[in-house]
Amino acid sequence: MVKRPLWLLAVPVIFLLLWSAGFAIAKLGLQHAEPLTLLALRYTCVLALLLPLALILRPPLPKTARAWADIAVTGFLIQVVYFGLCYIAFKSGVSAGGVAIIVCLQPILVALAAPYTVGEATSRLGWIGLVLGLAGAAIAILSRSSLQAENLWGILLTFGALLGITGGTLYEKRFGTGQHPITANLIQYATGAAFTLPAAYLTEGMAVQWSAEFILILGYLVIGNSLLAISLLLAMIRAGEVARVSALFYLVPALSALFAWPLLGEAMPPLAWAGMALAGLGVALVSRKPVGKTDQTPAEAAKS
Repeated sequence: MVKRPLWLLAVPVIFLLLWSAGFAIAKLGLQHAEPLTLLALRYTCVLALLLPLALILRPPLPKTARAWADIAVTGFLIQVVYFGLCYIAFKSGVSAGGVAIIVCLQPILVALAAPYTVGEATSRLGWIGLVLGLAGAAIAILSRSSLQAENLWGILLTFGALLGITGGTLYEKRFGTGQHPITANLIQYATGAAFTLPAAYLTEGMAVQWSAEFILILGYLVIGNSLLAISLLLAMIRAGEVARVSALFYLVPALSALFAWPLLGEAMPPLAWAGMALAGLGVALVSRKPVGKTDQTPAEAAKS
């Protein structure tokens, strides 16, 4: 039997911390720039970091036009549809709790679609975990968010963002191939910039209120969210079952609230901690492997 290396076991934790902190930090960033302007600046900075590395390291490029297109499609669904619509929804007046609870439906959608799109079925125990995760996330969100009338247009945008991250997850699992991280990120963020730059120019003033705080915010969004978190997410999708990877998103709203406590002054009530615990139990159930199942490939199993 081939055991998973310890560093690989830490990947979900690192991803969750980086991804969850990004919500509060992005909210701070929107105080300095409009949504599409912030995204376009973020993606442009990523490209400015990656291009010199690509010229020095010369990583292998995709070998077919289809491989190029598959990477670009995943980048469009996640970088443009998901992030773009989430940011615009926040700007339109939808509360953080409203966005989070809608996006938390992603694991359920992935579990429903996975048998038909990538041939992965969710076990009965997995479904119990998915439901518990959704319930825990809802408790954590609602315990710190007053119920209020949400902007209908913003709600529709958030559902569009939900479809974007769900579609990106499934598309990457079915069509994604092992590419050098510099190559994959270059193509995906070039796709993001190609759409957000003209959109920001046509619909926003592209004004940015520069300050030391904003530079730190942008640095985190570029390095923490755009380079590290996304690379880890795509690696987990390729290495594991999509329902299990998607179940991690149940922990994001509660962890985001935890980060928002010191960054935005939004306190965490005791009930929110209970919701986090319930969501954690749900993720543990979804992530549990059936007895006798390993992470071996067929070739590795034949050798053991």
